[in-house]
Amino acid sequence: MNKLFGFFAMGVMVLTSCSGAQNAEQPWIVDRFDDIKVIRYEVPGFENLTLEEKELVYYLSEAAKCGRDILFDQNFKYNLAIRRTLETIYTQSDVREGDEFVAFEKYLKKVWFANGIHHHYSNDKFKAEFSEAWFREQLAKYINEENRQIEDDLLCKIIFDEKLYASRLNQKEGVDVITESAGNYYEGVNQEEVEAFYNGMAALDANNPEPVSYGLNSKLVKENGKIYEQVWKIGGMYSPALEKIVYWLEKAATVANPTQKEVIEALIKYYKSGSLKDFDDYSVLWVKDTDCNVDFVNGFIESYGDPLGRKASWESVVNFRDVEACKRTEIMAANAQWFEDNAPINPAYRKKEVKGVSAKVITVAMLGGDCYPATAIGINLPNADWIRKEHGSKSVTIDNITYAYDKAAQGNGFAEEFILREEDRERAKNFGKLGDDLHTDLHECLGHGSGQLAPGTKGDELRTYSSTLEEARADLFALYYLGDEKLVEIGLIPSLDVAWSQYSDYIMNGYMTQLSRIELGKDVEESHMRNRKLIAEWCYEKGKAENVIELVKKDGKTYIVVNDFVKLRKLFGELLCEVQRIKSEGDYEACKALVEGYAVKINPELHKEVIERNKALNIEPYGGFVNPEYELVTDAEGKVVDVKITYPANYIEQHLYYGKEYSFLPSLN
Repeated sequence: MNKLFGFFAMGVMVLTSCSGAQNAEQPWIVDRFDDIKVIRYEVPGFENLTLEEKELVYYLSEAAKCGRDILFDQNFKYNLAIRRTLETIYTQSDVREGDEFVAFEKYLKKVWFANGIHHHYSNDKFKAEFSEAWFREQLAKYINEENRQIEDDLLCKIIFDEKLYASRLNQKEGVDVITESAGNYYEGVNQEEVEAFYNGMAALDANNPEPVSYGLNSKLVKENGKIYEQVWKIGGMYSPALEKIVYWLEKAATVANPTQKEVIEALIKYYKSGSLKDFDDYSVLWVKDTDCNVDFVNGFIESYGDPLGRKASWESVVNFRDVEACKRTEIMAANAQWFEDNAPINPAYRKKEVKGVSAKVITVAMLGGDCYPATAIGINLPNADWIRKEHGSKSVTIDNITYAYDKAAQGNGFAEEFILREEDRERAKNFGKLGDDLHTDLHECLGHGSGQLAPGTKGDELRTYSSTLEEARADLFALYYLGDEKLVEIGLIPSLDVAWSQYSDYIMNGYMTQLSRIELGKDVEESHMRNRKLIAEWCYEKGKAENVIELVKKDGKTYIVVNDFVKLRKLFGELLCEVQRIKSEGDYEACKALVEGYAVKINPELHKEVIERNKALNIEPYGGFVNPEYELVTDAEGKVVDVKITYPANYIEQHLYYGKEYSFLPSLN
């Protein structure tokens, strides 16, 4: 979907995450465990929506919750069986103390957060801190033939054998990324077979100006020597959950305006047929609907979880427009052609005519699937290059989520620990939030929608590196234009200090502070983290001769400082030019060299230092959310007269409730 994940370690808004009740001193934080903080977000402005819009939010939110099981299963084929077993033990146990139980509870919380047994960002399998002997005692006590989801021995082997299903997504150079990844998008096939299968399908579509995204909504399986797709549709794989999603979408259509009703009905048609042509038809209708106040994402959208970038995880976001904040994105959209025409790239790779750029700031009302509990702070859709070129794209910045992050991070000591110069700390304090918001706006609104492919380039040539390169391209576009006087001229920023604040934060995060999210000794695997590291390290190396960026040692601590913001902006432009060339031409070897050379390997000494300094601050590097709850209010005749919103503050209760009320798939699919 071209998401921008906000880690406000890029400045003062660092994610941190107290088991159980809400912290009285930090009312935005509802739970903290391991490397995670759970935050509540509010939905300001919901009370001002019309009754029909409130109902629409309610029905779309129910649909968003109904797809939760799909993501668990996509992430690993035994996830549902494991989650249900763990929940059974947890709810039936009369013990709530002791080291073993506390470790078990933390493990279950992590499984909920990651939608499975692999870390949501590193993709590494979680290590159980409770013993196998203790766990087997719980299985014997609480699991029987009626509630057993998976054989005890297999379950214990999956949880305690560190080498088995070790990574959900393995993108290391030189390995078969299909057989070495535990994600449930493929079974019985290897990388060569997968590539041959989809290359064959794409060849049939070679001259189609509207190419289909083959493989987007299916699992590829080999049985008895035959390779075929199990399509995710009603009547196919994941049908029980999709039937519930469609039920609520049909309810939503009854209160939607005529334009949005057509969009929703097109999505329902796609879920029933499984046809990717129907998905493209829906996507075109969706991207053209720019006047709606309440909007949503619902479907198999994002391909980050597939090592080959074909299969899409299920996700949903329900939202409505933040009218006041939309003024800045409206200015960007109105100037989209100027940005495209002045991009520091080969003119052949610029769009001659920018079409359908729609950008807005939104208030999220519900998160689901691959957007829950952890979510992006910006979204740009659709992904299909031909739709973006012919019909445009929608971009959103999620304001109430960034606001919640900001509130939860206040006073955590991050700036004082990692930002060396007082002038940079002061700049971050004054302009950090605006810089973060504008970076997201530019990344989503214009960055992903910019540029075009060269004739003959299909768009899938970059394979395992495509997501990293695309995120780098959008980030570089945003960074380059943040430092342009044009933004002052059109009233988006008061001065270039906003850009310089973002430049300092970005380089610090990409080069140093994001390393706190990676286990010591591991490489960088996740695409967004690779993107930031690539940009920071490339710019550091290329600017060394002129001391553009400097590594400073003080009192035994390492700091990274930007000495020349203007020259750094020039470097951003030079790298953007090369990254766009690589994408436009499908230059796999150049892409591989760039990613492997700058984005993967970590300096072990620096890595250790960053982890220790971050740990001393008690700052967890990841954050996610609990959703609000909605309730229909009816009169004596049963007619809906209002929708009530409440804000739960218990992470455990929400997930147990979702597991009971929104779990529709078999344990093995």
